[in-house]
Amino acid sequence: MTVGRDTLIDLWTRMVRIRRFEDRVATVAANNEADGFLHTYSGQEAVACGVLPPLRDEDWFTSTYRNHGHAIARNIPLDGLAGEVYGKANGVCRGKGGSMHVADQDYGMIGGMGIVAGGLPIATGVAYGYKYLGKDNVSAAFFGDGAVHQGAWHESLDFAALFECPVIFVCENNLYAESTYIEYHLNAESISAMAAPYGIPAVQVDGMDVLAVRDAMEEAIDRGRSGGGPSLIEAMTYRYGGQYEGDNQLYKPAKEEAWWREQDPLLRFRATVEGIIDSAELDAIDEQAAADVAAAFDIAIAAPWPDVSELTTDVYAPIA
Repeated sequence: MTVGRDTLIDLWTRMVRIRRFEDRVATVAANNEADGFLHTYSGQEAVACGVLPPLRDEDWFTSTYRNHGHAIARNIPLDGLAGEVYGKANGVCRGKGGSMHVADQDYGMIGGMGIVAGGLPIATGVAYGYKYLGKDNVSAAFFGDGAVHQGAWHESLDFAALFECPVIFVCENNLYAESTYIEYHLNAESISAMAAPYGIPAVQVDGMDVLAVRDAMEEAIDRGRSGGGPSLIEAMTYRYGGQYEGDNQLYKPAKEEAWWREQDPLLRFRATVEGIIDSAELDAIDEQAAADVAAAFDIAIAAPWPDVSELTTDVYAPIA
């Protein structure tokens, strides 16, 4: 696939916005500035930015508790996302979702799911709805490698295949189910191989290469829109942070982490676009991303806490 310069600039912008946002989140966690667990996305930027931009605005998706990167790749405003990290009233969920449960239906983000594999049946149901209504939309569901041991994962693939739902299952295989290495918890050859019994087309891609992920996503989207049913993409990636911020990560071998950091998606992208986009231009975009993130957190810090009167708003549906 040939990607134009404007698209390359857009991909870089999204990736560095994610990285700088998560840098700040790591600082927030280290300083105990926010309540609850914080899960950063650094290292996995190429997956979100390869998967989400090719979707239409009306194509919805589900996320996981590691969802900041997905939200930013979908262009959800940084100040609203920062507000949600702090639980402030300006958050995209008015402070009620927190870091693990970001949702914004205006951007097609059904929500981050704290339950492992919880988003898969929801995205499958959305895809079934598209088909039932005669629309050519597709949905997407992000999940980690540990999710394949949940019944919801198998039920979703079975249902999607049976009813030819246009859903794209995106496995962000960062090698660890919390702290358990994949060779200890997976008996199959790969996550992508597990789709074969359901008759679902699947591919394993380099999840540190945003263009490789984008290619796979474009193919899956075309399949879904044309009536070809579901697809599965297994993106091999690596999270630089722990399962949560504060995790000591003693389970990660130093050589392994060093190797994956050499595959950093930002470094890989720079190497790919060398000769197409000047390094100084990439640096300027990165610097602007850092400034945008700083401004977003300033807004969030100054924002008020939700009023107690909103305790039950957005919880119960109004009675007609």
